[in-house]
Amino acid sequence: MGKKAILVISFGTSYNENREETIVPTEKAIAAAFPDRELRRAWTSKMIIAKLKKRDNEHIDYIDEAMDKLVSEGFDDVIVQSTHVMNGDEYDFVESIVSRYKDKVPSLKIGKPLLTSDEDYDEVLECIRKDIVPLGNGGAMVLMGHGTEHFANATYSELQLKLRFAGMRNIYITTVEGFPTFENTISMLKEDGVKKVTLMPFMIVAGDHANNDMAGDDDDSLKSVIMAEGIDVDCVVKGLGSLPSIRDMFVEHAKNAGQI
Repeated sequence: MGKKAILVISFGTSYNENREETIVPTEKAIAAAFPDRELRRAWTSKMIIAKLKKRDNEHIDYIDEAMDKLVSEGFDDVIVQSTHVMNGDEYDFVESIVSRYKDKVPSLKIGKPLLTSDEDYDEVLECIRKDIVPLGNGGAMVLMGHGTEHFANATYSELQLKLRFAGMRNIYITTVEGFPTFENTISMLKEDGVKKVTLMPFMIVAGDHANNDMAGDDDDSLKSVIMAEGIDVDCVVKGLGSLPSIRDMFVEHAKNAGQI
């Protein structure tokens, strides 16, 4: 009988309380679907890994560290599941590094990020309709993603269009570091005559970006720039990983993981 493991790889967060609300339950949900496998963890943010080591003296493995341990401990059947939102830079790191081990682990499979297939978008739309909209305080909702220079940033535009075609015209997608920008989204809000919005991060965790770039009190936070336009703002500082429907999607992706 071979040794089996499932390695869940997340971006990570330095907000320990939010980790317990997002990353940990996601890992547990995936582990529960594979009771014959040992659960392992790795993160892709070296900056956050270093911060936790310095602040809390807690070590989190980077991708290659986790894989090296699995190889040295004799695991011959490994599933790797990313909890990233899109197929961007962070997932590229996961796929590139994990693929180096395909000759060292006889059965090595990898599961895709949240938004990969058309069916994934449909499922996320239902999650937004059933699980995210009820978190709002009426009016419109603005979901704030991270944004990236990677071509995968187009994920946000596709999601925005799919929301519109699905009739959810009061849900807006914006990003901290990509397109649509805060200014783009404010332009849409004003054009649509929106007077009240709820902000929520479109990120697995509600970490620094959610607490500061979205809900912070600085003049350039999303909350502040929207309020400056005379629009009432509420904030829901809650990561996607806290939603069972999103966790279930990662479980299905792990079940459908493909051989590397």
